Amino acid sequence: MTAAAPAYPFGVDVESPAQQNRLAVFFRIILVIPHLIVLGILGIVAELLAIIAWFVIVITGRLPSGIASFLVNVLHWSVRVQGYTLLLTGRYPPFTLGPATDYPVRFWGEAKLDGRSRLTVFFRLIMVIPHAIVLYILQIVANILVFIGWFVALVIGRLPTFIHTFVAGYLRWSTRVAAYTSLLTDDYPPFSLS
Repeated sequence: MTAAAPAYPFGVDVESPAQQNRLAVFFRIILVIPHLIVLGILGIVAELLAIIAWFVIVITGRLPSGIASFLVNVLHWSVRVQGYTLLLTGRYPPFTLGPATDYPVRFWGEAKLDGRSRLTVFFRLIMVIPHAIVLYILQIVANILVFIGWFVALVIGRLPTFIHTFVAGYLRWSTRVAAYTSLLTDDYPPFSLS
């Protein structure tokens, strides 16, 4: 099992590459459509709540627990679906908000509610620009590797280890940045695939 960097308050655990059903790999993009529809709707709600949270934190220095809980739970679901879509697991993700501790791709972390930095929250979108640039490049590489890995998985029934490792690292990094951008923490995310 590969784990995310322990120092950051949010991360993703991804189990080692395992055999997958070749037919499910072939139709992966179709199989994930119901999740993408639901996550699209949840994503709109999450973005609206993050905007509300931005104002609340800038004014009060506190993240409302209800908003934090919803945003964390959407990240749980989103990470599972991303792990499935990126071929990190062959197990179909559950339709549920919140953690699924037995799923092979797991998001973890707890939002910081009190004692928030109003200044870093105010400038959050500017502060995340360096990560956005690097993640844009890494996303292109990850997509190319997943495309290659898709063909390989159709033949051998699993994602090659080096592709699995890189894509899992990309998912960890992008998830830490998503948690930071969603205002769940004031800790600046590390520039790391681990």
